[in-house]
Amino acid sequence: MTARAATAAATGRAVVLEEFGKPLSLRTFPLPGPPAGGMVVACGYGGVCGTDLHLCQGHLDIPVPLVLGHEGLGVVRELGAGTHRDAAGTPLTAGDTVMWASSISCGVCPPCRLHREPTLCERRRTYGVNRALADGPELSGAWADHIVLQPGTAVIKVPDGTDPLAAMSLACAGPTVAHALHERRPVRLGETVVVQGSGPVGLAAAAFAQLAGAAKVVIVGGPAGRLERAAEAGIGDVHLDIAGADDPAEVLRRARAAVGGDGADLVIECAGVPAAVGQGLGLARRGGSYLVIGQYTDAGDTTLNPHQIVHRQLDVVGSWAFTGAHLVEYVRLLPALTGRFGLADLVTPFPLERHADALDVVADGSVIKAVLTS
Repeated sequence: MTARAATAAATGRAVVLEEFGKPLSLRTFPLPGPPAGGMVVACGYGGVCGTDLHLCQGHLDIPVPLVLGHEGLGVVRELGAGTHRDAAGTPLTAGDTVMWASSISCGVCPPCRLHREPTLCERRRTYGVNRALADGPELSGAWADHIVLQPGTAVIKVPDGTDPLAAMSLACAGPTVAHALHERRPVRLGETVVVQGSGPVGLAAAAFAQLAGAAKVVIVGGPAGRLERAAEAGIGDVHLDIAGADDPAEVLRRARAAVGGDGADLVIECAGVPAAVGQGLGLARRGGSYLVIGQYTDAGDTTLNPHQIVHRQLDVVGSWAFTGAHLVEYVRLLPALTGRFGLADLVTPFPLERHADALDVVADGSVIKAVLTS
């Protein structure tokens, strides 16, 4: 049997969001051959992101049913017709270990064509987010044992010897922070940095800030177990639990004191909690910067004091998602990241069958990063 015939005869299992607010299902689908210019990847690892919780609850306007999973790592099973190179120009062959960008931008809408902002593309197609089963192919999410990648997907080979769990620890958070810290508001050598949030995005921001030469990085987050694991992994210099604090105001005072009393040069919001924004404005020094990454889904309104923006003369900057170029930057940084930080220790793996358990522990914050394996 030819490789193409074997692929066509095979099936793939995937976790499907059938209806918002309802239990997910594990379904089996025919495994098609690869499209011209695309590929079929044996997706051994699919990350569980906080955004996935919001998707399951209907907090974003997405089509259902669909296979979830917008971050993954796997081995190329079969390539479609055409010449294949990864985003860095390296030839791709079956058997290569790869990661892929979650979204494909259209290239013709105003943000893509005029504003040089493909992250703001009006027609972005995102694996595991807005590729419905009815659109085909069904296997278009990373919570599956196979995924069909379309032409135009930014695919990057993973360096030999990389622990896949280490790579998956920041699979979505790393490129997201690469966009934020490389393009929106970089960390400058010797700056003090406060990071709000101790999930994957917060820890990615802290780790990237350390690599960039920050003088001190303070993480304000929780629960306490997450902060302990971050400290054990070498991420962050000071770890403050605001989630379990009786007096959050005292924690904020300690955070300011830890960076010199006047506030940080840069505060990075990665908590995803609207109330954190008002708190974060007061953590920056006068003339400092406030970079907002964590408010990816609409979790509601919050009260803040705009006088703090003016009185502190803050630069307030938002950063949305990432492109394939930012994934390439993350993968290129993996040797430095894994050499300095214990990233694999941040990951708790679950088989596909235990997807509900994985979502539960992400929701309650008892793990830092859950990853589905197949």
